Amino acid sequence: MTRPYEQRFAWNLDWNLLRTFMVLVDEGGITPAATFLGLKQPTISSALKRLEAQVGRRLINRSSTHFSVTPLGEVLYREACTIFGTVMQLPTLLDGAEDKVTGHVAIALASHVISPHLDAVLERFNIQHPDVTYSLSIAESEDVIGRVAHNRVSFGICLVSHPAPKLEYRVLYREYFGHYCGPGHRLFGKSGLKLRDLRGEQAVSFQTDTAAGPLFELARLRRQAEMRPDLKGVSSSLSEVRRMIMTNVGIGALPVHIAARDVAAGRLWQLPPETGLPAIDIHMVSNPARTLNRAEAVLTDMLIREITEVPLSERSYS
Repeated sequence: MTRPYEQRFAWNLDWNLLRTFMVLVDEGGITPAATFLGLKQPTISSALKRLEAQVGRRLINRSSTHFSVTPLGEVLYREACTIFGTVMQLPTLLDGAEDKVTGHVAIALASHVISPHLDAVLERFNIQHPDVTYSLSIAESEDVIGRVAHNRVSFGICLVSHPAPKLEYRVLYREYFGHYCGPGHRLFGKSGLKLRDLRGEQAVSFQTDTAAGPLFELARLRRQAEMRPDLKGVSSSLSEVRRMIMTNVGIGALPVHIAARDVAAGRLWQLPPETGLPAIDIHMVSNPARTLNRAEAVLTDMLIREITEVPLSERSYS
């Protein structure tokens, strides 16, 4: 049963303050939030004070050199994201009331998601439903899962190491990572190499390549080759990891099916090991609590059917 205080709070709350607070946390400060929203800094500060007054608690700890979200602020931020995601859905839910499949599909993906099966489903779906619109965004896998959990995207495609509760996970495809070097490296073009030939080499990798990250197998492979333990360069973007490899910043691991074209063109050279490569699963992550518009529902069903009907062995790229 809703208490009188809760009823008054919902009716008296300025909902725009929640949007401003969400952007403030996303951007990590008053100044960047003001820039993002096109407002002046005092306006953002005033909105935060008003929201804190209505909530009756401090939401942000801030000074000239410090910015952090309080535990209560974290709770409010999560709920604000959920509310914002629901409001974003309203236009497409209304569009979905028509007979034909319309609406908008928002997909968040990790940077190295390259899958012929995903592309084939998107192509078929777009041919069948030409009035649907799309937005595809690239983020780190942890952020992709966060956007799905906060109901800000239709679904996500990414690595998964620590599954968030209440979300659904399906393996879309499996990829294998191999070691590569660029044309300027001393090992480029050499055949008959052994894993020991990589001993002491500099390495570059992805930011999720940590003991607790979804690409921890890559770190294990480096240790096996006795490469230098400290990474020379890191990035969350596959294209930037590829750039560091090609410019000889260090040896790095890339999905074999993605690197194949560069190998054929003489831009990369695959290094040992040739067998027993790390297998990494890429997941489709969805939120069962999300109310799907017709476009989202049909595309989601098509992807799930692809995952269900095509054996994983055929969705494994090496």
